[in-house]
Amino acid sequence: MPALRLVHDFLQQSAERYPDKIALVFEGRRMTYADIEVMSNRLANALIAHDVRRGDRAAIYLDNCVEAVVAIFAVLKAGAVFTCINSTTKLDKLIYMLNDCGARALISHAGRRGMMTRLCDAVPSLGHVVLAGSTADEADSAELIESDAKMVSLSRIPKECPARPPHRLAIDVDLAAIIYTSGSTGRPKGVMCTHWNMVSACASITQYLENVPEDIIINVLPLSFDYGLYQVLMAFQVGGTLVLERGFAYPAAVLNSIQTERVTGFPGVPTIFAMLLQMDLSRWDLSSLRYLTNTAAALPVSHIQRLRRAFPQARLYSMYGLTECKRVSYLPPEELDRRPGSVGIAIPNTEVWIEDADGRPVGPGEIGELVVRGSHVMQGYWELPEETAKTYQPGRYPAERVLRTGDLFTMDDEGFLYFKARKDDMIKSRGERVYPKEVEEVLCRLKGVAEALVVGVPDPILGQAIKAYVVAEDGARLTERQVLRHCAAYLEDLMVPKYVVLCDSLPKTPSGKISRLKLPA
Repeated sequence: MPALRLVHDFLQQSAERYPDKIALVFEGRRMTYADIEVMSNRLANALIAHDVRRGDRAAIYLDNCVEAVVAIFAVLKAGAVFTCINSTTKLDKLIYMLNDCGARALISHAGRRGMMTRLCDAVPSLGHVVLAGSTADEADSAELIESDAKMVSLSRIPKECPARPPHRLAIDVDLAAIIYTSGSTGRPKGVMCTHWNMVSACASITQYLENVPEDIIINVLPLSFDYGLYQVLMAFQVGGTLVLERGFAYPAAVLNSIQTERVTGFPGVPTIFAMLLQMDLSRWDLSSLRYLTNTAAALPVSHIQRLRRAFPQARLYSMYGLTECKRVSYLPPEELDRRPGSVGIAIPNTEVWIEDADGRPVGPGEIGELVVRGSHVMQGYWELPEETAKTYQPGRYPAERVLRTGDLFTMDDEGFLYFKARKDDMIKSRGERVYPKEVEEVLCRLKGVAEALVVGVPDPILGQAIKAYVVAEDGARLTERQVLRHCAAYLEDLMVPKYVVLCDSLPKTPSGKISRLKLPA
């Protein structure tokens, strides 16, 4: 089999090997690899016919759906660069992101026709908008499409464009995607990913997850989130099946899908797993699950233990990564009992180490910033050379760059990593360093706690005081006094929160991470 060098090779080669196999399941639709190959070829040829050229950026502004998956591969086949934008993104932020990447094309839903004219006016680079949706949506949009030369109906493309793949344009060092960070600390930054970066990341992850063509992977995460996007890419790389869900708003429906489709792989984030742990899972047959994966934020040890009891047949992978290199580490499931608080070892074909503030490597057990080296280290931030220079710094060889993660870790003498804090999140109280994760771990051990987050707030005497946000499980009754008494029993005095906020939920970004900027006062 030829080497997989470009991201769209995943689809093309799986379509050649398994043309009649179900590649994608979505809300009753069952698409084969041959179906998706033909659909993506037609859309790619349509984009080229509408002046999308090699290296142009094309934005995909859709919910999780068949058309979004097709669009990703179509943009790549056209030689262009895709960027998936979360469908909940509001107009002002959408305009910013489209202008930031200089989008040449936009693929969106016909139901958003009212927004499209405004976008075309506000984004000078935008040449064409492809509208997808139901027949009714497209019928309602017909007048707009007819009156605006920039509007193209996706339903018309099969009649106009050939099903053969376009001439192969890109090479592996060309950009494949711009993935925007969540923007929880400011305006989103676009991480530039080459084909080779993404192919390398997929190869490494599917190696340690031991993915095979028989795998059926469910994805409830938005495709704008790299964790969600890579579920599509990895399933197609190995010739597996992807069960795509719009989200996790209805957990019972997702569990029904796992049971019905005999899902083998379930990627999640701490918020999703916290919700599952509050449900009676015995109502479903989940015995098909071979593995669970967690990233975006570390799982509390107490949740890891409960998940293992809830899914005894599944291997649980605790992982760490960031958009700037996709994935850094994973904890082999057989190590969970020995090192439940670790996020593991470097993924295959990756080197990691820890440096102090002066850039010197530190020894086992010492705290410092994690540095990552490998072919999956992305190219930097789109149009932000100064930000890129801070994060991506010279490596061992000329022209090589390594990634400074901005995260504080320790490493034991066997190479296992332990996350301590984001540099920006570390708390300095009474002149001592407090790592929020240590306090959060203790809070999550209190019976009835579903989620916890710890931050530092200004204090005239302490410098920073510790403030804990605590979400109770459904039906649990917690008081501030209970929480403080529990903390005092298990934490040093300087780590005990001064303030406790009991809340119904914590604000989340579209990717499921807690948004510190939107925390309640």
